[in-house]
Amino acid sequence: MDRRKFMAGCLGLPLLAQAGEAEAQAGLTKIIFPFAAGAGGDTLCRLVAQEIAPMLQRTVVVENRTGGDGLIGIKAVKGASPDGSMVLVTTGPTMYLLPMVETTPSFDTAKDFMPVSLLARFEFALVVGPAMDVSDFKGFVAWLKAHPDNTSFGVPSNGTIPHFAGSKLERDLGIPLTRVPYRGSAPILNDIIGGHISFGITTVADALPQHRAKGVRIIAISSAERSPFAPEVPTLKESGIDLVADAWYGMWLPAGSPPEFASKLGAAAAAALAKPDVKEKLTAIGLIPVGSSADGLTKELAANTAFWQPIVKATGYKIEN
Repeated sequence: MDRRKFMAGCLGLPLLAQAGEAEAQAGLTKIIFPFAAGAGGDTLCRLVAQEIAPMLQRTVVVENRTGGDGLIGIKAVKGASPDGSMVLVTTGPTMYLLPMVETTPSFDTAKDFMPVSLLARFEFALVVGPAMDVSDFKGFVAWLKAHPDNTSFGVPSNGTIPHFAGSKLERDLGIPLTRVPYRGSAPILNDIIGGHISFGITTVADALPQHRAKGVRIIAISSAERSPFAPEVPTLKESGIDLVADAWYGMWLPAGSPPEFASKLGAAAAAALAKPDVKEKLTAIGLIPVGSSADGLTKELAANTAFWQPIVKATGYKIEN
């Protein structure tokens, strides 16, 4: 072999290796969803991943990193390289409630993450199963009073809106309730159907399929007005509980990510959520597509933080870490 060609090839090997590594890194984006597979938020992630992959010209996959009431997934993205390889999609409440309840906050949403988009809104539902043979909120309260040893209820995890909504429900009704935290909504619904817990507070999106199939019954909704997905069900306010509690899913990148990539990712997510077939699939499971700008996500986060801070503080709930 010509010596000059041999030397050029040897000198070029590190550059080729580096280029290959860069291409590998640039070719894969993981959407980290910190809750269990099979529920509404997971479906949202998978639909978005499928739609944005060709727009970004990247392979986009969804990874469920459950545990720690959402913290496992959040910390994974917080500590990830800001190169577009890892994206966080989680509930808004996870991002503003967890810093309120940890004795030493594990993350600062404003400092540790770059906002991308508010993806979709959702409502919460008060759900009962066959073991609690009631058809409305009045019957629900009467049943709890008649069965004081069977007042356990499920929530998707501790430190969430369902958790604090349950605490308010307990205070307003004057009935001791036992909260049981789960990893996501699917196991809550399974245990309600199986009679292992009396009721649950979870998303309308997650409860809707079983509600329509008569496996469970939604007896109250958390929104200010009746849900378009279950208009026959009264709100908590209509039922005498002074509480309006809606939520949403948002998308974030690690702090320090390239602004141009964040902008491109946000635009791709918004375009995906504007597609008629995607809207149809999401509304079918009780999610309301949004696809906001990064600024819209930031403003929503600030408003929710201001609303819930005094409510959470009044409960005295803290997570030792």
